[in-house]
Amino acid sequence: MLSISPDAIVKPGARPGNPCFSSGPCAKRPGWSLDALSGALLGRSHRAPDGRARLNEVITRSRAILGMPDDWKLGIVPASDTGAVEMVLWSLVGQRPVDVLAFESFSATWANDIVAQLQIPTPGCARADYGRLPDLGQVDWSHDVVLAWNGTTSGVRIPDGSAIPADRDGLVICDATSAAFAMDLPWDKLDVVTWSWQKVLGGEAAHGMLALSPRAVRRLEQAPAPRALPKIFRLTSKGKLIEGIFRGDTINTPSMLCVEDALDGLRWAEAIGGLPALVARSQANLAVVSDWVARSDWAAFLAGTAAERSSTAICLTIVAPWFRALDAETQARAARRIVALLEGEGVALDIGSYRDAPPGLRLWGGATVESGDLRALMPWLDWAEAQVRAEYA
Repeated sequence: MLSISPDAIVKPGARPGNPCFSSGPCAKRPGWSLDALSGALLGRSHRAPDGRARLNEVITRSRAILGMPDDWKLGIVPASDTGAVEMVLWSLVGQRPVDVLAFESFSATWANDIVAQLQIPTPGCARADYGRLPDLGQVDWSHDVVLAWNGTTSGVRIPDGSAIPADRDGLVICDATSAAFAMDLPWDKLDVVTWSWQKVLGGEAAHGMLALSPRAVRRLEQAPAPRALPKIFRLTSKGKLIEGIFRGDTINTPSMLCVEDALDGLRWAEAIGGLPALVARSQANLAVVSDWVARSDWAAFLAGTAAERSSTAICLTIVAPWFRALDAETQARAARRIVALLEGEGVALDIGSYRDAPPGLRLWGGATVESGDLRALMPWLDWAEAQVRAEYA
């Protein structure tokens, strides 16, 4: 076979206007600049009336955009989505058996935490390899069930809530950090939902959102956690929910700069048409990549089933024969080389697959990403793969 010099491979002409395709923190909304934060209450107390009002505004605008039921509670909590999930695991888990759906890195972490940190006997753990969902028909919904709605590191999502019974006995604890604001969440099938500001609306990190159904609130109030809780995890006081958390009285000191940025993203979401528009933008991004994958001779979706494919964390695997012929270590090195070439050209930043996932690419397709930027990126993916193929031929 005649080898091709990498120097002979022609670079595409068009470039993405925004090369930020990271899966977290994610691209800022179109048109964003630091001027959007000029009204931030810097140097002010978050406990002052104005500070509390801004925090409560994040809560009320988020509720409205997501269509959250009126009887749910929504609060701002520390430590991003991870902090929100850990709060509910430490506060709620232990009253009944627990099942965990582990099909990507973070849900596998929740399973490990339940056993190793909370010292609850090994839960029912429905596992699946990267790119697949566990068999939801095998889940015992009389147990508490912990799941990620969208696998940020695997590119696999739960397509709908049809597998979850409305009359379940257990609580469904849903990590929705890369799903909220990009996918329709079936609130009647969930009891706890968490997310962070850094994903679909492109906010800054370090703050989490915690949503509780009436069933979850009853559990918190009627069955106190069977373990000591650090202050940062406490959601109740004297057997009652700490209502202030869900009105803007945060447990720890929040960044008012990040609060202003979160409000900017929410106002942008409202201006473009709310949740339907956000979902449509993310689906349009997935469609761009889908059209390209259908023509590609070297890339495929890590998620094999179309209905289970994430529109936000779009994970790609390399299926070219030259790549498959390499050993695992060399495959990882070749995938990193593709990523480095794209970053070196300034056309795609931070798109390597997650460290625990199979080697490949991960493109963020959330609502703040413009589909035109993804469209411009696709020829560059082909260029980078051709460069690396020539190097390894």
